[in-house]
Amino acid sequence: MIEHKAPLPVTQQCTLLGLSRSGVYYRPKPIPEKDLMLMRRLDELHLERPSLGQRTLRDLLRQEGHKINRKKVQRLIRVMRIHPIYPRPKLSLGDKQHTVYPYLLRDLLIDRPNQVWATDITYIPMAKGFLYLTVILDWYSRKVLSWRLSNTLDADFCVEALNEAVTRYGVPEIVNTDQGAQYTSDAFTKAVKDCGAKISMDGKGRWIDNRFVERLWRSVKYEEVYLKAYENGWIAERELADYFVFYNTKRPHMTFNGQTPDRVYFGKTKGRPGENQAA
Repeated sequence: MIEHKAPLPVTQQCTLLGLSRSGVYYRPKPIPEKDLMLMRRLDELHLERPSLGQRTLRDLLRQEGHKINRKKVQRLIRVMRIHPIYPRPKLSLGDKQHTVYPYLLRDLLIDRPNQVWATDITYIPMAKGFLYLTVILDWYSRKVLSWRLSNTLDADFCVEALNEAVTRYGVPEIVNTDQGAQYTSDAFTKAVKDCGAKISMDGKGRWIDNRFVERLWRSVKYEEVYLKAYENGWIAERELADYFVFYNTKRPHMTFNGQTPDRVYFGKTKGRPGENQAA
């Protein structure tokens, strides 16, 4: 938008566009390697013990020899979008100006594909830097319908993943999310409404509401991400694409007696009684 080599001075270009000069000249600093290492370790600790809070995580890192205080742990886990899963007033931070929708899955028997889709965002470490991953998951079959990587936490990549899933697999009855700003945003809620689905949002302190996506994150990271150090986003996207094909088509799922998510989704094979009952 701003052309530094244009005949018109940058100051006048900013004035015409209503932009701040400081924003034009600002260059974001890369995250220090030490912080990236700490973020990777915090992610591992969160997967091992999802109920651990900031102070416990700080103490565990100190036991490992890291000099770190609670405020730094707090800052890093906010960047990573980590939320300890235990009952408390706030589970994830949404935008107070956005509408929060009711939770529709309580006591609902989920017994068919495309009845309920779930979505969430997780942190993906790389050799240098990190990305955010979102998926659209069919609750009944656990099939990953679509996914996207992003280097920012805006709503665009969440909307893209939803639109791809709808294009490929049709319209779900319900889309369930947490109350994060990406999912309460006008862009995402409009995309859900436009496709004809109902919006369901996890209640505050209800970590169990999105448990199937949390289980997926554990599988993705221990079976794929932590075994590799992606050099860049292109490699991360390629490797994750291969993993999700494996996950959908070849990886046995204990819930369905060793059958794959694809077989359950397309074949409508029943799982164990009560396994898909929403809490």
